[in-house]
Amino acid sequence: MSAFVQLSGVSLAFGDRDILKNVHINLSRKSRVALAGANGSGKTTFMKVIAGISESDLGERSQSRNARIGYLPQSGLTYRDRSLRDEVETAYSHIVDLEKERDQLASRLEELPGDDPRINKLLERHHDLQEMITASGYYEREAMIYRVLRGLGFSVDDMDRDTGTFSGGWQMRIALARILLEMPDVLLLDEPTNYLDLEARDWLEDFLGMFPGGVLVVSHDRYFLDRVSKETIELFQGMLKVYKGNYSAYEARRKQELELLEQQYKQQQDEIAHIEDFVRRFRYKDSKASQVQSRIKMLDKMERIVLPSNMKKMNMTFPPPPHSGKKVMNLENINKSFGDHHVLKDINLEIRKGDRLNLSGANGAGKSTLMRIICGEDENFQGIRQVGSDVKIGYFSQDQEMVLNPDLNVLETLEEEAPTEMIPRLRGMLGSFLFSDDDIYKKCAVLSGGEKNRLALLKILLEPVNLLIMDEPTNHLDIHSKDILLNALKHYEGTLIFVSHDRYFIENLAESVLDLMPGKAEYFAGDYEYYRWKKENRVEGEPSAIAETSVSEDSVNSSSAKESREQDKKRKGEIRRLERAEAVLIEELDSCESELADCQQQMSLSEVYSDAERAKAVSMRIMELEARQEELTLRWEEAAEELAAQTTD
Repeated sequence: MSAFVQLSGVSLAFGDRDILKNVHINLSRKSRVALAGANGSGKTTFMKVIAGISESDLGERSQSRNARIGYLPQSGLTYRDRSLRDEVETAYSHIVDLEKERDQLASRLEELPGDDPRINKLLERHHDLQEMITASGYYEREAMIYRVLRGLGFSVDDMDRDTGTFSGGWQMRIALARILLEMPDVLLLDEPTNYLDLEARDWLEDFLGMFPGGVLVVSHDRYFLDRVSKETIELFQGMLKVYKGNYSAYEARRKQELELLEQQYKQQQDEIAHIEDFVRRFRYKDSKASQVQSRIKMLDKMERIVLPSNMKKMNMTFPPPPHSGKKVMNLENINKSFGDHHVLKDINLEIRKGDRLNLSGANGAGKSTLMRIICGEDENFQGIRQVGSDVKIGYFSQDQEMVLNPDLNVLETLEEEAPTEMIPRLRGMLGSFLFSDDDIYKKCAVLSGGEKNRLALLKILLEPVNLLIMDEPTNHLDIHSKDILLNALKHYEGTLIFVSHDRYFIENLAESVLDLMPGKAEYFAGDYEYYRWKKENRVEGEPSAIAETSVSEDSVNSSSAKESREQDKKRKGEIRRLERAEAVLIEELDSCESELADCQQQMSLSEVYSDAERAKAVSMRIMELEARQEELTLRWEEAAEELAAQTTD
């Protein structure tokens, strides 16, 4: 019988809040499922119920005999007092138990006489045990341990390190390595990519693609979910809904459903407002008493439509950047060491106005170190850092605990740095960043990772900057919040340097890539797709980008090649600029057409066309909008033609 774990009619509530309501699910070795839902919807609780860690109030949890369920939590696991290799080898402890049982059976068989009727049954069990041990890969565990640890980013020197010396993020990598080596029948992964760099994520995607068991995964990485899932289940208001296809297919279908739901919600809210207005007006009139009571009962019986919380998104727009010179910053022969460990070596980089540069590289390659040097926080380095004229820097650090004062609350944090004229607007800004009601009085010390990120992002918006440096801005943000940040950065008109481990985010934002590696850095004058293509298709012996397309002009041997690359980079930058301009024009055109349709609709209303003054005002507005529509259409056509010309060159 195939291994499975199943929930039937499961319900669970915390106080008066339903986390799970009559949930049914069956996970087998063939399952490849992404679990979706807004933050706080109960995804982690749901996974713990499936894993058998948490109990439900109602319903049944069952699993097939001998089925093994593996569960990786988001955080909180730590290890010590064993070497890394010995710790992950404990993943095979269940095989050691099988070996003991096999050896005990062998001893019993030796003691039994040849005609004992129990021999055949014992021999069959002994054979089954040996088959299970062999199939588990136990005899090849050394190679498997090495493969998994190296894939997750551990070095050969790490193998004998005490696990207690690893930091929190690496502790969770140890936990992930253990659960993968256990090779359970069903694998439950709650945010496995949180602490992985891009290389480790790529490796995990490939590993799960070959994994023989079932997988249920929660992740805020859209690209990762698309690679590992074949269906998506959404947890909303305690209920599950299944969507066939990967995460992107789920998003497309869910978008259509939400648009319809939002229309129904608005219609219902209008109906509720109309009924409540009637009740308020006639509550104390005896002649209307029966009608009032009828409407009150109608409201009580009405099944209220609830919008998912992820429809309430951050309203994020970066302020227009102040003017700066074309040359934003120049780095010459930057070197940085920590003791005998050389992190950065001979980094040469020219940052120009409008650049959108992604810093890539494995964990520990020096990305955050270089960012601190660029933004001026780290002055203890060798080399020259030259800042251009009128450059104003905004820096988002991934270490939010160091940026935010834990003793201040959310509102005080902004009041401390906001210009006086902006203080009256702070509550509204906090509301648009999902801080509402009592949230603004929370101390920074108790904020979640996502809340700290949103607050730190909001601090950057208090003062316009023209060089934005962002170190892992998507950490702890869900997919919907990432999309809002991505859209804001696409429309940001200043210079951007960023680090991210979210490939979808990078692919949609980067226009050039600096790849940091031990002892060198390679520059790629193209987007992230171009960077990956160059890396994957490099011919053995081909000069690296540090020599052929170096960010240091002194290391370029061919002036004609340099000019060609510069022209290509400028063309790519121009294409990106035109694409952004076209997107803005389309948004403005859509808004104009929407308002024009509303005005034309108003002209058909009797209360408008029967009122000369109102009709005149609406008519004038229609003329203004039609003129604006014509102007925007012309500008859009010009931009589209210019973009087409650039892309066909």
